[in-house]
Amino acid sequence: MDIRCRKTKCKYNDRYTCKAKNILIGQGDLCETYEDSGDKTRDVSKKIFRKTPQYAPQRDTNKMKIECENNCLFNRKGRCIANGITINDIKEKPKCMTILGK
Repeated sequence: MDIRCRKTKCKYNDRYTCKAKNILIGQGDLCETYEDSGDKTRDVSKKIFRKTPQYAPQRDTNKMKIECENNCLFNRKGRCIANGITINDIKEKPKCMTILGK
């Protein structure tokens, strides 16, 4: 599964790939796993179009649990079955962009 995160200030973000052990997408489609790294230098969003970003390799998610509390097409008994998810950087809140209503 491809897990892309554009929330560069998250402590689990490694070159736009989420490295958290588990992910929880809450009812409001926000990534509840997000934790601010406190590192102000990690915000590369201002430079994204000046230089091609480097992406970390795709993760093997067999041992990872992605939980979801939304009424989403990809939600199967609280687990995400999408081929991949993307967390966007909307203002200060990390939002799951993969959510599709049933």
